[in-house]
Amino acid sequence: MQEETRYQIALTKIPQIGNKIAQQLMTYFGNAGSIFKAGSRELECLPMMGKVRANAIREFKDFRWVDREMTFLEHYKIAAISYLSPLYPQRLLHCYDNPFLLYYKGNANLNTKRIINVIGTRAPTSHGREVCANLIAGLEASNIMVVSGLAYGIDVLAHATALKHGMPTVGILAHGLDRIYPDVHAGTARQMVEQGGLLTEYARETMPDKPNFPKRNRIVAGMSDATVLIESGIKGGSMITADIANSYNRDVFAIPGRVGDEKSAGCHHLIKNHQAMLITDAEDILKAMNWDDVVKRPVVARQQELRVELSEEARQILGLFNKSEDYHIDYIYGRCPLPESRVASVIYQLEMDNLLRSMPGKRYQLV
Repeated sequence: MQEETRYQIALTKIPQIGNKIAQQLMTYFGNAGSIFKAGSRELECLPMMGKVRANAIREFKDFRWVDREMTFLEHYKIAAISYLSPLYPQRLLHCYDNPFLLYYKGNANLNTKRIINVIGTRAPTSHGREVCANLIAGLEASNIMVVSGLAYGIDVLAHATALKHGMPTVGILAHGLDRIYPDVHAGTARQMVEQGGLLTEYARETMPDKPNFPKRNRIVAGMSDATVLIESGIKGGSMITADIANSYNRDVFAIPGRVGDEKSAGCHHLIKNHQAMLITDAEDILKAMNWDDVVKRPVVARQQELRVELSEEARQILGLFNKSEDYHIDYIYGRCPLPESRVASVIYQLEMDNLLRSMPGKRYQLV
């Protein structure tokens, strides 16, 4: 396998051989090693090749660079995943321009059952930041992985909020894994490796050059079930991603803003042109994707049964409520002596037991 990976990486270093040609060659020869061992005439005769591409393969000499790349991958525990690997994001295989090879550092399952990407402006308003945080928090209980591009603004906020709520999150990079761009997000990236991962089609020493970002966006769109747009101008990377997602026949959702707000002009454009569904919260996404599958238990019978079974922690939290009021999660955190992570866990269990109801805006109410 190491030798085959070596030849796969070498194939990506030949400018005349793009993703599609590489995949067609793999289909014909069965493995990358056989491509480099084939004769010039055999290569030239293939319909996708011709003399120029055949010579580019036959004359490739930079295996020393490839070996340094292999050493780098081994040292930093980075996986090189070809499109033939079961570890490869299988949703990408349905995309006409899927990458031949990906580099991945992390522990999240790239083929988990539910994946969304959350994208938007690099300079969100306070409203956009709040919407992003609340939306992802509302998806916490639904076993969803959050994908984005680790850029400024909505991207990094989506990753950070997912980390806060214990959700897997994967960043798609426009450069090699020997650097993080922007470097101020290095701390978030380190956490993501432990609770998700970093994924790129670019080898080490690849700089975050401008043309790489639109190419990166096709992976963001292609490996996700749905794209969620939170604040975007009429032009920009987020709009490119939404357009790509539509070309892949993936669901696209957009959060509306105020009329005339430039930061929401892109969202409004997609909604008006039926290129995105208008949503306002996590529940809208769950319903649209048919992911709202939490089975509610019979309320009365279950509550009577649980009166005996409630833990002391659950009793403490329920004691903060009265029947007619709903309370924000911060109110509950501030009045309960338990750690916030434990409060969140107990609240989730109370929801599942039909004793608490989740309301819009991270508020909770007795059932």
